[in-house]
Amino acid sequence: MTHWTRRALLFTLSAAAAAATLTAAVTPVAHGSPAGRAAPSLTPPSSLMSPGTSPPSFTSPAMSPPSLMSSSPLVWRPCEQPAGAPVPAGGQECAVLRVPLDYGDPGGRTVEVAVARLRTDRPDARRGTLFVIPGGPGSSGVQRLAQKGEALRAATEGAYDLVSLDPRGVGSSVRAGCGIPAADRHLVTLRSWPAPDGSTAANAERSRRTAELCARNGGPVLRSFTTENEVRDLDRLRGALGERKVSLWGSSYGSYVGAVYAQRHPDRVDRLVLDSTGDPDPGRVAYGWLANMAPGAAERFPDFAAWAADPAREAEGLRLARRPGDVQPLFLALARQLDRHPRASDVPSTPLTGNLLRQALQNALYSDAAFPRLARLVKEAQDLRGRPVLPPELAGPLPDEDASMTVAAVCNDVRWPGPASGYARRVAADRARHPLTAGMPVNITPCAFWTYDEEPRPTRMTDEGPSNILMIQSLRDPSTPLAGALKMRAALGERARMVTVGQGGHGMYLGNGNACGDRVVSDFLVTGARPARDTHCPN
Repeated sequence: MTHWTRRALLFTLSAAAAAATLTAAVTPVAHGSPAGRAAPSLTPPSSLMSPGTSPPSFTSPAMSPPSLMSSSPLVWRPCEQPAGAPVPAGGQECAVLRVPLDYGDPGGRTVEVAVARLRTDRPDARRGTLFVIPGGPGSSGVQRLAQKGEALRAATEGAYDLVSLDPRGVGSSVRAGCGIPAADRHLVTLRSWPAPDGSTAANAERSRRTAELCARNGGPVLRSFTTENEVRDLDRLRGALGERKVSLWGSSYGSYVGAVYAQRHPDRVDRLVLDSTGDPDPGRVAYGWLANMAPGAAERFPDFAAWAADPAREAEGLRLARRPGDVQPLFLALARQLDRHPRASDVPSTPLTGNLLRQALQNALYSDAAFPRLARLVKEAQDLRGRPVLPPELAGPLPDEDASMTVAAVCNDVRWPGPASGYARRVAADRARHPLTAGMPVNITPCAFWTYDEEPRPTRMTDEGPSNILMIQSLRDPSTPLAGALKMRAALGERARMVTVGQGGHGMYLGNGNACGDRVVSDFLVTGARPARDTHCPN
């Protein structure tokens, strides 16, 4: 797992009644072109345009004058592939989009945003362009397209040219750094895990220090890392492609970006998929997403406990307990032991602490595929004769630009509670209520000390707009729990339908192995048909 994935894990977004199986009738969406798998494109095709390794690199075309930027064509080239990078999907192309640093000054300084495209392999079936919006904040869209492009092209039967971008601060797009010390750039320090005794004093000092460094060194580029600017950049990309409308698939934080785009530009959205969605309350954007990870982890942990107590784990050497109910007490006791006596690991400078083990749990809850690695780490921590092998994402600090982008993206969007608003009290209560997360989700962050050029104004989601949105959501999501997604569903009203999925984890479409959920989303993107009412896909 590389630093792009580690960064996305920092602040990525995080009740259910029994539901019937997916038997509801489907109806075509009352928006966009007629249903049909070979529906024509809304506009003529343009001739211009979570865990892997580094995305493809880019070669920038000559800078265009600001006055010509909106009409400058994208120059497409085969994506270059750094050593160790995932192999891009067949035919993936890369380009550079120039956008205003400040959209309030469109004739001023411009910056570069990296974009990638995978054209349809069935031109006769093409209906338009589908934007793939990554999560995080901090994930690379170019990397996600390399990872998911072939599967997505097959699932949508070649109906779309697939396009994505690296948001500002990510990958090959414009970057900025705060000068954060290496010790403050580990996952367990960028996230504010309280001290073993529950104290938040060190977290507060680190947060203040980070905010001051970003204010001093980040400059206007760092201040431009916002949801609003990602939405503006996406719309600039839509125009550069020559598309009147686009479809969008946003995952995790990307689902929020997609929802904001649809709220701001309802007439420019064909079909929208929101995958693993957080609470859209403008007063809790970012802050509320992090806080929701505490109940999310509590709801998801029983899946890991059942897996780790299954007799099938015996042959693998990974069975942690005889009964699922014994796994959480075992895990909590081990974390407390590591709080008192950290274990030397395979990384000389990074011992296995209780908080590092807790962070490993948070990462593993995203997908069942990560359960074996977590169980192995627990087993190694219990064996006093060996040295635990740390997961790669926990073995060292993130690069400064990556850590800085992650902090800035969540702090710039909304004003967080200030440093004197009772963080220590909230941490104490949350540690008691949700011991697996030990108070981290409600603890103080650099955002409590952040300074703003102007007051942030998050977008309020409403039910005004075409009925062309499909939400897909796990019942047991550790990062964007169902309760928050239901608030987005309520805000969108008749604009949306939701399909819940019995599989636990984060990121459902083409991600966690529920064929029913994948089929509902693919059918919607290809034909426009959605369930007539909210429905459920059992696992």
